[in-house]
Amino acid sequence: MKITCKFFALLRDRAGVAETSIEMNSDSTVADALETVAARFPDVRELLKTCAVAVNQEYANPSAKLNDGDMLAIIPPVSGG
Repeated sequence: MKITCKFFALLRDRAGVAETSIEMNSDSTVADALETVAARFPDVRELLKTCAVAVNQEYANPSAKLNDGDMLAIIPPVSGG
């Protein structure tokens, strides 16, 4: 199956792209997708540990199952004041 992965803020800068498509097995989870992203974009690996993740605009946990055509958004923590 194919999913779209969107990067935001510092992740986008480190990955060098705003989004990418990744091929996954049909029984893949969010955690599996994050491992695939880390392998493809090593500069974001450490940042992924502190990121929030949403699937189709709803926050998801690492064990959430993915479906063909899903959009995975990876959102780093933000600070400011």
